[in-house]
Amino acid sequence: MNNIYLKLLNMAPAIRNPVLATVTGTDGSTPQKPGSSAIFGNGVLITGTVGGGVVEGRTLEAALEYSKTKESHYLQYQLDKNVTDPEEAICGGRITILIDSDPLAHLPVYSMIGKSISEREAGVLITKISGNDNEALSVNRYWMTGKLKPDLPPDIKEKIEPVIMELLSAPLSDEYRRIDIDAPGERTSSAIFLEPVFPLPELIIAGAGHIGKALSHLGKLLGFEVTVIDNRSEYANPYNLPDADHIIVEEIGTAVETIEKRSDTYIVIVTRGHSDDAVTLKSCIGSNSGYIGMIGSKAKVAKMHSDFIHKGWATEEQWKSIFAPVGLDIKSKTVEEIAVSIAAQLVLVRNSGGNVR
Repeated sequence: MNNIYLKLLNMAPAIRNPVLATVTGTDGSTPQKPGSSAIFGNGVLITGTVGGGVVEGRTLEAALEYSKTKESHYLQYQLDKNVTDPEEAICGGRITILIDSDPLAHLPVYSMIGKSISEREAGVLITKISGNDNEALSVNRYWMTGKLKPDLPPDIKEKIEPVIMELLSAPLSDEYRRIDIDAPGERTSSAIFLEPVFPLPELIIAGAGHIGKALSHLGKLLGFEVTVIDNRSEYANPYNLPDADHIIVEEIGTAVETIEKRSDTYIVIVTRGHSDDAVTLKSCIGSNSGYIGMIGSKAKVAKMHSDFIHKGWATEEQWKSIFAPVGLDIKSKTVEEIAVSIAAQLVLVRNSGGNVR
């Protein structure tokens, strides 16, 4: 998932001569993989990365040059220089980077991406490159979802549509595909790059206290769309929760119950008391959520387990799906350490496709 396009859409008015650089191919050991992107403008790196260090420095130089001519090109770097040379990278591989010198020409496409993502619909960005390695390239971009089909030549559409459907069937896949297009009799060659873009997984934090606040910060850094819920407006506000994407001031159990729960919904229950935890857990246990975690001592968790089973609020199987006590055991002592242990568990579950126990 790459939101560099939404960043470019939002930041465009403030960037002079923007250039979008994207790693399109690698061979051997390289600092970044295909699909990694960076925005250059105003003479500096704005956001993102294509590898850091020497690679990024040289890409900046190329971006400055091509931003003046508005020509797009491929750059290739061989990263197997002598280890004694302090000015060279020594990863041992080769990296190819596309320099799109006029990315603002595709603002309507980025807008379509933004609309789809806001509606939590995944799609694939199609980038068609025409031209030879040593010449200026033609760059065209299209956006395709399960519902939205771009106007592409029939032969290209027929070739890439099955691949796109395959990419969209793998939630949170970040696989970047290249498809070469045969053009008999033409002097220039063409390539299609397919990049899946998925909505960020949702992190629902039930409780805006100290742990909820620290976790909202970490969740944002780790690539979640963060929602914090609390019925106390003195806690549930932008001043206390500057990293939250959404803040809901409402009874926590009621709010959690009304939220749509999907496989990419992660719920962490860190309310101010046992009764609030129970009400909140009751509203989401047995749902389709990809993760439900609840804070508490082993004694508290055992008591709630007994209550939920005896009152018929959950089955043993449903209870076993809950992460309680929440977080990885890292011997946490402080609020921040507890938040780190929870965040680490969220990443573990997300990167393991939920197969963690």
